[in-house]
Amino acid sequence: MNIALWIVQIILGLFFVMLGSMKAFQLKKAHDSGTSKGLEIFIGISEILGGLGLILPLATGIVPSLTSFAAIGLGVIMVLAAGHHAKKGEYKAISMPLIFLALLIFVIIGRW
Repeated sequence: MNIALWIVQIILGLFFVMLGSMKAFQLKKAHDSGTSKGLEIFIGISEILGGLGLILPLATGIVPSLTSFAAIGLGVIMVLAAGHHAKKGEYKAISMPLIFLALLIFVIIGRW
């Protein structure tokens, strides 16, 4: 179980760091017309910190409970992302945030 949790955490951590970097630092490529630049940068930085929070606290042994809290925070972002896509009528785009939400719930339960 521990190995499966680590695999999921590393995959999610890398995904969120890459996605957050794109949102925070490459706005011309990632900018969504439904959000402001400031909100897009805030979401990107939050995803970077959350992705690092999935891996570093448990890997370093410094306050390992922060891993669960990072997963909770990223779960909230995924719920809001699914709602954002639903509001815009992008129903095909809802599946990815929900898949990542399911994986984050797995991490939350496994690490709590």
